Amino acid sequence: MAGTYTSVTLSVDVSGEKADVLTLLTDQREMFLVTLRGLDDEQARRRTTVSELTLGGLVKHLTMVARGNTQVIIDRDPTAEFDMSEAAHGYELTADETLDGWIAAYREAAAEFDAVIAEVGSLDESIPQPTAPWQPAREWWSVRKMALHLLRETAHHSGHADIIREALDGQTTMGALFDFGAPA
Repeated sequence: MAGTYTSVTLSVDVSGEKADVLTLLTDQREMFLVTLRGLDDEQARRRTTVSELTLGGLVKHLTMVARGNTQVIIDRDPTAEFDMSEAAHGYELTADETLDGWIAAYREAAAEFDAVIAEVGSLDESIPQPTAPWQPAREWWSVRKMALHLLRETAHHSGHADIIREALDGQTTMGALFDFGAPA
């Protein structure tokens, strides 16, 4: 029996623009997680396209990005620099890591990010961004821009994940939704 997709429930109590942004972000996260359903660790590590990306690597990366953004908002450090050593294996599900472990960490990182967004006074608050090789000059982003950037990042990698999964076993995210129902 084909399932239907239902709207997501936010983990935080917000209204207005915060609710709109977090609802879209939560929905995109759940769509991404649909792509990972039913995989084992070996499948999550398997490269299925010309890209080096894997499904396990993508969930790990998105977890790290959510955690990083949460910390940037909390710290508001005008001297912060991105630690490139933390990104060394950021797209790789290593032998001592599990897909289930990173999915749990992803859900936790998402809830923490959402809680921080719920607590900020305004999405207009200006947050100093860490400098990085791709962003050598200090930039200040609104909380809104940071949340929308995380939405864009999640959607971008959801597309990658869908292609990787389809090459792995033929499953697509939309196909999984109609075959198995709404995201778990």
